[in-house]
Amino acid sequence: MLPTAAVRRALGDEIARCVQYLGVPPRLCEHAQMTSALLLRDLVGCSRPTSVLDIGAAPIDGRPPYKEMLDYGLCTVTGFEPRPDALEKLEQRKGPLERYLPHVVGDGREHRLKITKAEGMTSLLTPDENQLRLFNGFPDWGSVVEELEVQTHRLDDLDIDEFDLLKIDVQGAELMVFQHGRQRLRDAVAVHTEVSFVPLYLGQPTFGEVDVELRAQGFVPHSMPDLKRWAITPTMFGENIYNPGNQLLEADIVYVRNIAHPEQMTSDQLAHLAMIAFHIYGSVDLAVFCLIELQQRGRAPEDAVEQLMQLFE
Repeated sequence: MLPTAAVRRALGDEIARCVQYLGVPPRLCEHAQMTSALLLRDLVGCSRPTSVLDIGAAPIDGRPPYKEMLDYGLCTVTGFEPRPDALEKLEQRKGPLERYLPHVVGDGREHRLKITKAEGMTSLLTPDENQLRLFNGFPDWGSVVEELEVQTHRLDDLDIDEFDLLKIDVQGAELMVFQHGRQRLRDAVAVHTEVSFVPLYLGQPTFGEVDVELRAQGFVPHSMPDLKRWAITPTMFGENIYNPGNQLLEADIVYVRNIAHPEQMTSDQLAHLAMIAFHIYGSVDLAVFCLIELQQRGRAPEDAVEQLMQLFE
């Protein structure tokens, strides 16, 4: 496994060249990948695999960002997915480090789950027709085909192990989960959440409200892996509704524990933040910051940063 983004591209190109030009057997290249995957784990001295909590775990948008980390045994995943068909697919594909539960995570109250024509828009909130009609395709995708009475569960009340990374995509109910999960989120070091700039659901909190809540819990924005723009109806560019205009719609944003105050983080938190930063998001600089702090605490080798950077030579 190689780190993502620029890190993975750099290392991946090197491994590809060793196969193409030097005739190195694929097994040795796989060994190089494994070495890079395990090196940081050994440098930071993780006492256990990084723990990921995935709320809204159905892989609607493709592979989850932690997939390669999971494949190499560097993390465990506990996922929540209330839709039976999506849950069944997750159960069929899961490995030994994964478990999935059918609970709806929210505020602990009963709600009506709105099942929409496009599964990716199913939500505890009601789609806002006035907002949907502004964007090509959304009135159809957001049409409600069924409503189900569901009992939600507060994140703070769930019988789960501690987690390091919370990944969440629950179509507008993210703030509800954060507000009812403050106790469990105290130990987490990163949150990967979808945020909306346009409220596609009635009463949906937008980016500013989510940002205020997560900052109040000690997190700060770190990266934006995905930013979705959309064309305002009726305009289409190239006769394709997926060709974006300038209108901001939603984004995936990664928040991390505020490293301006590393003294407030335990060594284990720093270790798992380094793993998440490096292997999932390709944030070499953040991983190095965590390594240096661990060095100063005597929890990482004196040459830890040099060992890590040798991967790029």
